[in-house]
Amino acid sequence: MAGDQLSTTSLGALSTEQRNPASATIDAVSTRDMVEIMNAEDAKVAGAVAIELPAIAEAIDAITDRLRNGGRLIYLGAGTSGRLGVLDASEAPPTYSTDPGLIIGLIAGGDHALRHSVEDVEDHASEGAKALRDISLTAQDAVVGIAASGRTPYVLGAIDYARETGALTIGLSNSANSQLAAVVDIAITPLPGPEIVTGSTRMKAGTAQKLVLNMLSTGVMIRMGKTFGNLMVDVRASNAKLQVRAVRIVREATGLDEAEATALLDTAGGEIKTAIVSHLAGVEPLLAREALKKHDGVVRRALDELSA
Repeated sequence: MAGDQLSTTSLGALSTEQRNPASATIDAVSTRDMVEIMNAEDAKVAGAVAIELPAIAEAIDAITDRLRNGGRLIYLGAGTSGRLGVLDASEAPPTYSTDPGLIIGLIAGGDHALRHSVEDVEDHASEGAKALRDISLTAQDAVVGIAASGRTPYVLGAIDYARETGALTIGLSNSANSQLAAVVDIAITPLPGPEIVTGSTRMKAGTAQKLVLNMLSTGVMIRMGKTFGNLMVDVRASNAKLQVRAVRIVREATGLDEAEATALLDTAGGEIKTAIVSHLAGVEPLLAREALKKHDGVVRRALDELSA
């Protein structure tokens, strides 16, 4: 992950740029010892993320509110941070049948930067603002700026523009008291400590970022009614494989056998949620569909109403 153009002294003050005593002689140990050192350091990442759970939960609720009112979730970063944001955004449509425009990933340098190093773009705050203007950012949107150092100009410029627009701003960084954390509505700052290879924030910092991004998107999708328990109930059965999956989900949720679940799905027009609510509440698909619409597609809320 490319760093900001800062002095050697200021970079040294960042936890992401400090040397890790545990790996000081990593080039001289056996390969087995090398990977044990890596694994021991990686084990610290989940604990660092755990400290940030209150902020992550706050962010999930705030993002959900925006999305329920027509907004979008936008990830933005440079280098590894940007790639992780794009990855998380790109996995939402196939996993939760979301519109491709609901969760957007932006990376400094554009799609070309996903496979190639585009070092200079991240140094310009104006490029971050431009990236958000280009997607017509609105006050309904939520912007998550991602930067291990918390100093990347591209990200800071985007956040400044997002704040001017009235969008919700969230900062995900891995450095204490960062510039990014100071200017956002919600700061998420897991601190997994110095990297195995000094400054290589694609490692522990990147892992921490991926864990947080997974929590944000998954948590928002759960709050948006994309699951019932731990079952994905917004699958669009657009091919044979997904049709089999849809039947399996209905079976898991209702306890029906394969033939019964298939018949129920057919009666519900292939809509998994409608089939589940119809069966569990003992109502016709039309009433199940209306209850789901009333409760923003959340299966459990629809069931609570119909079972009252």
